Amino acid sequence: MLRTGTAILSAVLLAVAVWLIRSSTVAAVSEKESIAQVTAPTIGAAGGGAPMVEVVDPFGGVPRLAQEHTIIPSRPRQEVIKYTVLEGDSVFGIAEKFGLKPETILWGNYYVLLDNPHALQPGQELNILPVNGTYHEWQQGEGLNGVAKYYGVNPEDIINYPANHLDMATIGDLANPNIKPGTWLIIPNGRRDFISWSAPLGVTRENPASARVLGEGACDPVNGGAVGFGTFIWPANRHYLSGYDFSPDTNHWGIDIDGELGEPVYATDAGVIVYAGWNNYGYGNMIMVDHGGGFQSLYAHLSAINVVCGQSVGQGEYIGAIGSTGRSSGPHLHFEIRTTSAFVNPWNVLPAP
Repeated sequence: MLRTGTAILSAVLLAVAVWLIRSSTVAAVSEKESIAQVTAPTIGAAGGGAPMVEVVDPFGGVPRLAQEHTIIPSRPRQEVIKYTVLEGDSVFGIAEKFGLKPETILWGNYYVLLDNPHALQPGQELNILPVNGTYHEWQQGEGLNGVAKYYGVNPEDIINYPANHLDMATIGDLANPNIKPGTWLIIPNGRRDFISWSAPLGVTRENPASARVLGEGACDPVNGGAVGFGTFIWPANRHYLSGYDFSPDTNHWGIDIDGELGEPVYATDAGVIVYAGWNNYGYGNMIMVDHGGGFQSLYAHLSAINVVCGQSVGQGEYIGAIGSTGRSSGPHLHFEIRTTSAFVNPWNVLPAP
């Protein structure tokens, strides 16, 4: 009886042990799944589409990303698209939006912007090229060799670009190709010099007539007059930007200093007024000062001009007021410093803000 009782008791204990092990395992798995569901954050898939779920293993497993649907990326764009300029847009912002260089926006829209970043206005429709480069309208009598050389590329770069829809077999003579006048061609990686809309260099007291092309503000030659110190001060009360920075890549050779309508503008150094009046190429009311020693300064988009041609001015003297005349998106001072042969980055000569 003792042997029989011991065997029965052992069997019962073994059954209980098995049952307890099974129960604890099921509970652990259930708890693990429950925690994973609660702690799994949703992560938006790049480019939209179904969200990705990060499944976090609370027991030290390796995190993983699971996505319900696979997003197949679209092929690179090859055609020109249109973009309507919005309030607050800039050449830099539009370029960044489409992954292009700012100069490509200007080169793709010469007839709209005239190589002038200040010409950008809400409502304009711009060409957005698929690659960095230039946009060329084919003219009667042009040759592919000449056009390619002008933009710094090879003829094959133009012919082989898919969006141009050209065929080497039907083009014929490169010097007189079968391309219909008026056809627009993408010049991938092409470059060209900007067409200047700014005041010319070398507008000095001895030769201010070089600025006559700009408008009625050009002056006559001046003998003598004030000469600058060779140092420059800020021409406005505020010492920070409200628009474009100095950017040769976008044909912007000055800085746009922040200011409210009517705030004073000061001569950055002593000198003689060599231009005072309207600029026909986008600068609106404009003043130029020749400082002697080869330096000149320019002040544009003014709401008021307080000086006249030939007048001597001292450093820090009130010469006008901040405005938004000409091609301007709001009150600011467009300010340039130049020599008779080159533009100077104002940040290199103005005191630290």
